[in-house]
Amino acid sequence: MVGELISVLKNQPEIALFLVLAIGYAVGQIRFGPIQLGGICGTLIAALVVGQLGIRLDDSVKNVFFMLFIFALGYAGGPQFFANLDAKGLRLGLLCLVEVVAVLALVLGATFFMSLDQGTAAGLMAGAATESAVVGTATDAISKLALPLADIQQLQANVVTAYSITYVFGLIAIVVVTSQVFPLLLRVDLRAEADKLWKQMGGGGDDPDAASATPEMVGRVFQVTVGRGRTIGELTAIFGGQAHIERVMRRGQSLAVEPALRLQAFDQVLAIGRRAALVNVAELLGREFADTTAFDAVVETTEVVVNRREWFGRDLRALDAALPPAVQIVGLARDGNAMPLLHDVTLQRGDVLKLYAPVPDMNEALALVGDRVVVSTRSNISFAAMGILLGVFIGTFSVKLGGIPFSLGTGGGALLTGLAFGWYQARNPHRLSVPPDALALMKDLGLATFIACVGLASGPQALALVKKFGIALPLVGVAVAVVPASISLFIGHKLLKLEAPVLLGAIAGQQCSTPALSAVQNAAGNATPLLGYTITYAISNVVLPLMGPLIVALAGLVHAAK
Repeated sequence: MVGELISVLKNQPEIALFLVLAIGYAVGQIRFGPIQLGGICGTLIAALVVGQLGIRLDDSVKNVFFMLFIFALGYAGGPQFFANLDAKGLRLGLLCLVEVVAVLALVLGATFFMSLDQGTAAGLMAGAATESAVVGTATDAISKLALPLADIQQLQANVVTAYSITYVFGLIAIVVVTSQVFPLLLRVDLRAEADKLWKQMGGGGDDPDAASATPEMVGRVFQVTVGRGRTIGELTAIFGGQAHIERVMRRGQSLAVEPALRLQAFDQVLAIGRRAALVNVAELLGREFADTTAFDAVVETTEVVVNRREWFGRDLRALDAALPPAVQIVGLARDGNAMPLLHDVTLQRGDVLKLYAPVPDMNEALALVGDRVVVSTRSNISFAAMGILLGVFIGTFSVKLGGIPFSLGTGGGALLTGLAFGWYQARNPHRLSVPPDALALMKDLGLATFIACVGLASGPQALALVKKFGIALPLVGVAVAVVPASISLFIGHKLLKLEAPVLLGAIAGQQCSTPALSAVQNAAGNATPLLGYTITYAISNVVLPLMGPLIVALAGLVHAAK
């Protein structure tokens, strides 16, 4: 029975591929406290195990799916990457520079003292920095080395094996130090600091988690009894921007809604806003009125991308004051992350606001802020294919570093064109392109399939590397993860004077570690760490994959020097 199954897997390796994906993502969902390996690492572990059977897929499968992944990675991160190339973004980008320089130095040091080959060095960097994309760019660079095919395959296998070993230890280390150790070193109560920052930035209430959630918007009609004599201006002040009077009907006639308008008995009033603000409106005006046929106001919720230059670098408070009174900001997303709705949050190009307003007011808001986000399930395949094709062409160019040819490769080229095409899409959201859900599938399926293919091919060689280095490789992986983070902690605290929640979120971002961000947010009790995470994540997520070919070239120089 077992022999027949192995025979089927060898004769039809595509079955082995999907078996690995199924098992890997199931394993990746298992949570150990704050630690979760994730689908990619789980897939790699499953592929290495199944790969012991000697199953191998054609290299073209691996290459195609990697190009899909790396282009989608750049496309999704392009808007925020370019948006962060300003004074504030570059200030936090210093931590990304620390990450790159320190990781390169530590990996090259380990390469020299432990006599690591180019594949193991690249895998160490990818795993300890918890950046899976480095596996792809490094293996692509190795495939272009002037070496026999057997040596290239061995080096590529070492990339995957070293990554799988060091990723687990690097992930655990960065989660623990950012959420538990670093707050102790800073001598702060992280939850208290996060609560203080939340209130300083305009967050209200005693429950930051509740405040950060998208509020429910409602419309209610009231018949004026106790509220007779009140003016619209008085009610607007009472609502405090959380609701507004949209329409007033008096004896069947619609009145112009102005601050000076004074309500009379039996007027019918349409109020629109946050549910919490309208709960007690009946005590101010009168009973809720069930017959709403006289009110034909159409209210919509719309996502709009911020691309008007005058709002870049300004805070949410300024935008809220400039919008028509009927427009409510009910959500803010940046690089796919739901940001806290705080008055002092600084807007960036490419931010997506969710607005709630009557149709005429919504049109006015769109003209002021940016363009409506096109919601479509259709993908412009031609646009994406053109970007990948251009990236492959760019990746063919090379320069020499110390006499060794260095090129971005197909991965680095597709990443750069993805950045450019994603930036263009953010500037032109009204044009049909690749929807976010399609991008997410391209990234997840592309990387998972690539990792599965490489893992299956590397299975037979994996045990040899584990036996050769033993516990030394995981320990070096922990050092490569923790040392750059510790340097960033010092620089962020002493030189940049960052608040503790923002600093810890930024360190999680420079490491491209979503589990670390989740752990920091749980410790902080609110979403303030996101204010630092989104900037460093956007930069590191682009820069670190480009280091794959570089570490291969530099590790080659180290070997030559020895």
